[in-house]
Amino acid sequence: MVFGRSGEKIVLAPDFFLICFSPPAVRFRRGIFLLPTGLPAMSENRHRIEVTTGIDRLDQILGGMFIGDNVVWFDDSGSLAASFWLRFVQSSLKLGKHVIFVSFDRSPKNLFERLGSSGEHKHLAVLDCFTYGKGKGISTFLQFLENAPATIKNRVVSVPDPSDISAFSEELYGLQARMPGDVRLVFESLTGMQELWGGEEKVIAFYGHSCPRLYDLSTIAYWVLERGAHSRRMRAAITQIAQVAVGLAIRRGTTSLEVIKAEDRQPLGGLQHPHRYKAAGAEIVFAGEKVHIGGPNLGARIKKLRVRRGLSQAGLARLVGVTPSTISQVESNTIFPSIPGLMKMAEVLAVEPGYLFGPSRKGPGAVFSPSSAAEVRLPNLPPNATVRSFLPLGVFPRTQAYLVEIPPKTEIHGHFLACKGMEVGYLAEGELALAFADGEEPVRAGDLVCLTDRMPTGWKNPGPDAARLVWIQVGDEEG
Repeated sequence: MVFGRSGEKIVLAPDFFLICFSPPAVRFRRGIFLLPTGLPAMSENRHRIEVTTGIDRLDQILGGMFIGDNVVWFDDSGSLAASFWLRFVQSSLKLGKHVIFVSFDRSPKNLFERLGSSGEHKHLAVLDCFTYGKGKGISTFLQFLENAPATIKNRVVSVPDPSDISAFSEELYGLQARMPGDVRLVFESLTGMQELWGGEEKVIAFYGHSCPRLYDLSTIAYWVLERGAHSRRMRAAITQIAQVAVGLAIRRGTTSLEVIKAEDRQPLGGLQHPHRYKAAGAEIVFAGEKVHIGGPNLGARIKKLRVRRGLSQAGLARLVGVTPSTISQVESNTIFPSIPGLMKMAEVLAVEPGYLFGPSRKGPGAVFSPSSAAEVRLPNLPPNATVRSFLPLGVFPRTQAYLVEIPPKTEIHGHFLACKGMEVGYLAEGELALAFADGEEPVRAGDLVCLTDRMPTGWKNPGPDAARLVWIQVGDEEG
């Protein structure tokens, strides 16, 4: 194939295809792809509508994000970009925007665990290119979708042959066409595409064709790739056509973000200026941000959460990586912890970091799913037993709900919670034996357990299957 204008020619190998936006949009010289800088006259031809990344500080660092933007994330480790796309997805769904998540690298199970409650949002669609791509249609991955609840199953479109670029594109744009408004997209990742499609040229051609098309469709797209997995040639080609390019790096345990490109805007600190940050899940705090610490109640709140988790000060200190004396001083409000320390405490205590600054004033939703439940670490539990907290701590100060799973032929010595007040449990699946000082009481599926002044001395699952117990705790008022 030969494309030419003004004497210039591009000669393509037989197995390589090229899609031009406006000839000659893509040129090839001395082994390097030459793509247009940004997209032709984009900012000049339409009024730009600003949107948010979901992170106020990042909006400032980028100098704004706008409808039509293609934002490329160069990830040094392959895991740093997830916090940013997760926050973008959550923010977009809260604003009522439709989101398409294109997954080449994550199995649906892994992705929905990462998405949490956002995974069941009606405006989310997952284009699953993993199950029949890297997953090779293995039964383990298929069973997850077959057994998933309708709220998750209805969110997924599995591409039968994601290695077929034309078929994949048809699925992608067909899905987008059924969604109103400015759709948000996350592509995870260009690296996964390259591994499946067998070469950089095909990925560059797809990306080069998709960016202007997505712009014309009034979308915002995040494109993730592992920086070290691609040649300098490909990275230059990808950056050249993007409106925004961001680098994420980790050096000696410190994570940083730098803006590589920000077309038609002024990034904070200029290009390639490192902005240090800490991330825990979707919570991201940049160095220098002024965070309002929870005042005199901070220490009491941390202590309350620690006690609820069944942790001693020494146990919490070990998990956070500080001394027991530090935890004691924090709980007595003698000292305030650093932001990284607060982030780690929130992770260990299974709460959103914002709760440590004060309970949310925003009312909770009406439905709490198992996918959004946070695992609780309790000292009495054997390693193979799990407890997950259904309700966000702080929203219902006197009440907490847990999903307790006890494996078959497993015994728990003592009670798994320390609570002042009433406890009520409903055995959803399996069988249990509840031990007291004066004997045992059998508990079968469908039975209700109510504890007021009697404390169990142990729990036992004598059956062949896991027992799943919904446990409601009504305690004293929060101090």
